[in-house]
Amino acid sequence: MPTELTDYDPTLGNKFVFVTGGVMSGLGKGITAASTGRLLENAGFDVTAVKIDPYLNVDAGTMNPYQHGEVYVLKDGGEVDLDLGNYERFLDIDMTFDHNVTTGKTYRHVIEKERAGDYLGDTVQIIPHITDDIKRRIREAAAGHDVCLIEVGGTVGDIEGMPYLEALRQFAHEEDDEDILFTHVTLVPYSKNGEQKTKPTQHSVKELRSIGLQPDVLVGRCDDRLDAETKEKIALFCDVPVDAVFSNPDVKDIYHVPLMIEDEGLDKYVMSELGLESDAVPESERHNEWRDIVTREATDEIEIALVGKYALEDAYLSIHESLKHAGFETNTEIDVLWVDADEMDDANAGHLADADGIIVPGGFGARGMGGKIEAARYARENDVPFLGLCLGFQMAVVEVARNVCGFEDAHSAEMDESTPHPVIDILPEQYEIEDMGGTMRLGAHETEIDPGTLAHDVYDDTSCTERHRHRYEVNPEYIDDLEEAGLVFSGRAGNRMEILELPEHPFFFGTQFHPEFRSRPGRASPPFVEFVETILETDETDPEEVTA
Repeated sequence: MPTELTDYDPTLGNKFVFVTGGVMSGLGKGITAASTGRLLENAGFDVTAVKIDPYLNVDAGTMNPYQHGEVYVLKDGGEVDLDLGNYERFLDIDMTFDHNVTTGKTYRHVIEKERAGDYLGDTVQIIPHITDDIKRRIREAAAGHDVCLIEVGGTVGDIEGMPYLEALRQFAHEEDDEDILFTHVTLVPYSKNGEQKTKPTQHSVKELRSIGLQPDVLVGRCDDRLDAETKEKIALFCDVPVDAVFSNPDVKDIYHVPLMIEDEGLDKYVMSELGLESDAVPESERHNEWRDIVTREATDEIEIALVGKYALEDAYLSIHESLKHAGFETNTEIDVLWVDADEMDDANAGHLADADGIIVPGGFGARGMGGKIEAARYARENDVPFLGLCLGFQMAVVEVARNVCGFEDAHSAEMDESTPHPVIDILPEQYEIEDMGGTMRLGAHETEIDPGTLAHDVYDDTSCTERHRHRYEVNPEYIDDLEEAGLVFSGRAGNRMEILELPEHPFFFGTQFHPEFRSRPGRASPPFVEFVETILETDETDPEEVTA
């Protein structure tokens, strides 16, 4: 139980909804939780979220995108799991690194306290020291909010998740019944004869109950809505009311999940169980902007070439979502063409010719840099709308340095330490840094924007604040040469180049920062909106066919 030595205060917070998953990972626990939170916000409640990641990494910053998708960056510089990006987009909030709990973070904190002698000779153990630290982090993140959604990553039964489930069990003892709700998301597959099978759900709930947790709500992930008979069987064998079993079938787009959740009545059930119904905004008075935005009919369609080295949508999830948001705002259906930057062969080069616009995203390492530079060259020479993000911004600088300034061997010092023309070089404050994790220029920083530039039109302001994640920057020694070649650095942070553009080009725009991390449905990222609008305007003028 809680002790004074652990600094755990069990009085913090208000209402807690815990979301666990069973059978297999990747079922959509985060989207289910975020969608529920969206509906609670529509009902007038202040909602926040916590994502628990049981891995031993302190944060997601050093993870391979193939294993874990993109690294999402928060305003305070926290490098986190991509699910926190979904929470920010669905709830339209700015989260902090405190909203991400990892095993590495928790154990490091407890061990540091033990080394400092803070436990006064106590034997430091999983219970209470680790579990109290987990509960402390959840409660502190929840403090001041009406409802906190807590997603427990992984699958029930994973050995690495056991301390978290034990912490949840303790939570249940510390809270009144109407202040805590356990939601379990499981897979309901089809048999070969088309029958919805409940056995995986039964086994998953059995595993959960063996730990001491009884789910209050069960959400079945299936291709289609759960049949009435399926719901009744799940309720019978999992010991929950039939009204507590909900469908979460496949939908066209993740932004339609809140609509499905609402149709199922999950939000009403959650409010009822948490005793929130009397405080909710009447249904007739709730805002309906979300439904209006995500169901808006598209009147145009365009294709965007995304030139990267990870053949995985999750590696560029925020870019995909930002394009959707820009599509919502411009009534445009946007199809993304994957272009492998590591193999810029005829087939991939053909995608550039087919595309209405080109995006070169961020990344690290030398692989695929030739393809990214080639994409920037193609866009510049053929007047194809171009958006370069972080590394894409840097490769656009390298391309101009090589092909316009005449510095044939120009490169980034990250990719080629021996280049005679390091037009991209390491940040001065990075010279002495050895550790890789959490040491880059991270989080929200302000950029000053020159009036009368494209950047000023994009942001409609003389400054912007966007999130960063980089270790290299434009080398100040080459700025005069680059500007003489036609590049305009229209956004700066002190002596750092943050935004570039080509004034004679329809839209050639690069940002050292990542604007995709602040994009939301109904509040799309300005560079993405301008990028799409330029394409639509260019299509209307029926430009001449470009050539490679």
